[in-house]
Amino acid sequence: MKEKSLLCLLWCVLFLSDLSKAQTARNAIIFADVPDMAMIRVGDSYYMSSTTMHMSPGLPIMKSKDLVNWQLVSYAYDTLANMDALNLTNGKSTYGRGSWASSFRYHNGLFYVTTFAQTTGKTYIFTTKNIEKGPWEMSSFSPSYHDHTLFFDDDGKVYLIYGAGKIKMVELEADVSAVKKGSVEQIIIENASLPSGTGGGLPAEGSQLFKVNGKYYLFNINWPKGGMRTVVVHRADKITGPYEGRVGLQDLGVAQGGLIDTPDGKWYAYLFRDYGAVGRIPYLVPVTWKDGWPVLGNEGKVPEILDLPASKGLMPGIVASDDFSRKMGEPTLPLVWQWNHNPDNQLWSVTERKGFLRLKTGKIDTSFVSARNTLTQRTIGPESSASTLVDISKMKEGDMAGLGLLQKKYGFAGIKRGKGKSSIVMVRSLTGKAEEIESLPLAQNKVYLKAECDFKDKKDTASFFYSLDGKSWLPIGKPLKMSYTIPHFMGYRFGLFNYATKNIGGYADFDFFRVEDKIEKRN
Repeated sequence: MKEKSLLCLLWCVLFLSDLSKAQTARNAIIFADVPDMAMIRVGDSYYMSSTTMHMSPGLPIMKSKDLVNWQLVSYAYDTLANMDALNLTNGKSTYGRGSWASSFRYHNGLFYVTTFAQTTGKTYIFTTKNIEKGPWEMSSFSPSYHDHTLFFDDDGKVYLIYGAGKIKMVELEADVSAVKKGSVEQIIIENASLPSGTGGGLPAEGSQLFKVNGKYYLFNINWPKGGMRTVVVHRADKITGPYEGRVGLQDLGVAQGGLIDTPDGKWYAYLFRDYGAVGRIPYLVPVTWKDGWPVLGNEGKVPEILDLPASKGLMPGIVASDDFSRKMGEPTLPLVWQWNHNPDNQLWSVTERKGFLRLKTGKIDTSFVSARNTLTQRTIGPESSASTLVDISKMKEGDMAGLGLLQKKYGFAGIKRGKGKSSIVMVRSLTGKAEEIESLPLAQNKVYLKAECDFKDKKDTASFFYSLDGKSWLPIGKPLKMSYTIPHFMGYRFGLFNYATKNIGGYADFDFFRVEDKIEKRN
């Protein structure tokens, strides 16, 4: 009897422990590509900006009430600039560039989100009074200040702190519209990498500056040679220094970000981790204070469990299905969608055929990555799948349309329109050259396509399928070994596309896009 009671007690303890874990957050808080976060709290609401580089609209803004469950609420810009590299025209692109790490502030009733772009050579300042509804106002100036942090000091002065290895500072005009006339660039830290060692590696960058209890705290990321990505923290009594530094965190390669506090006085560091093909995924790390320094993690380790509410999932806040039906007053495209580079708005529509996304061809292209008007959403981990139904009846000879996974080493399932015939194809590019892995004859004008992604334990494998009736799915081609490449510098994205290789003027109609956070179990 006593043994049964002990077993019952043990079972209750284990059950309650599992239940407790299920009701709390787990790292990573977002299993999707949301890198270079900058975060603020206004009242009881948190806002976060991130990097999406060559995507349009750009500089996404997310909102949360608990630091765990996030929803896209805005973008700072529709398009960054009108030029060949951003338009995917004349053989140019801005893969891996576009706009990079942003800075986020709330000051005197205005939201400020700033970024910089190698593509244009400029620094951009975006402001709004209403972060969810806008409008956003933009100002820009040269040069492009690398990985800068915008900072409003208590004396009314405004600064940008920026650089890699050697951290510099420049003062801005009070309205943040330009570098202050007569301002001289200052070096505030000669070598920000020193706290983590002197032996080479990537220099400290990703500056984010905070002021807590009268002291300045500068967060940077660096990658010591032979080591892992590391959080480096510097502290000073004056913004100009001198700064003393130390390693803030060195675990799992979780790094780059800054500090956020909660209304009840808790502190966290928001950081990200490189996680293979799905991209750079956000983590939260608890912070305590000791001797005037932020202490990150639990005894220097990134915890799996957080004392925060559990995640409700990434759908529909980060990714979402779309049937392309629009009611009066609804946005033409929900915020979960971004175009690969700037779109040509004359060549797509969700109104010309009710309940369909129409993608038209307007130029001759050579490949999936050179095609304009590819509409994308993030893939998510640990598993995700997307499917669509495409009507090919108005495609022209040489047209290619379908569902792809976008990165340099891409793959897709699509329909190739030939002369008087069509075929379902699976294409992948692992070496920079597209290979048609399998081609099957198609005798109808509608076909269902699906892509499945397995990111568990960095397996990073995708498979493609087709269906003629939407019920029975058949594999096509070979698995795609997904790989995060620096030339594209972005996690894989699902993409709906249509491009011409011979004749312009055709179009493909997509009936829906369905995304799920699971893949079908197969033998």
